[in-house]
Amino acid sequence: MRRKKLRYRAWHRGTLEMDRVLGPFADAHINDLSEAELDRLELVLNEEDPALLKWVMQQELAPAGVDVEFLDRIVADHRARMSK
Repeated sequence: MRRKKLRYRAWHRGTLEMDRVLGPFADAHINDLSEAELDRLELVLNEEDPALLKWVMQQELAPAGVDVEFLDRIVADHRARMSK
C-alpha cells in the first residue's frame, strides 16, 4: 500500500514538470526500492515543487538536509529517459 501511495504522489505533484520527472521514476523503480529507499523517496516527495524543480533543473543547489544523492539518482533516471 505504501508503494502505491508514493507512486500516486509522484504522479500528482501539482506541477506537470515534476509529474514528468518523479512519476516515471516511481513507475520504473518503486517495486525495487528497499524500505530505506522508500523513506528517501518520501523525503524528496515532501519537498515543495518550486524548489524541487530548481534543484532538478540545476538552477539552484539543494540546501543542506536534502538527500542530494537520491535526488541525483532521480535526475539521472529522468535524463536517461529523455535521451532515448
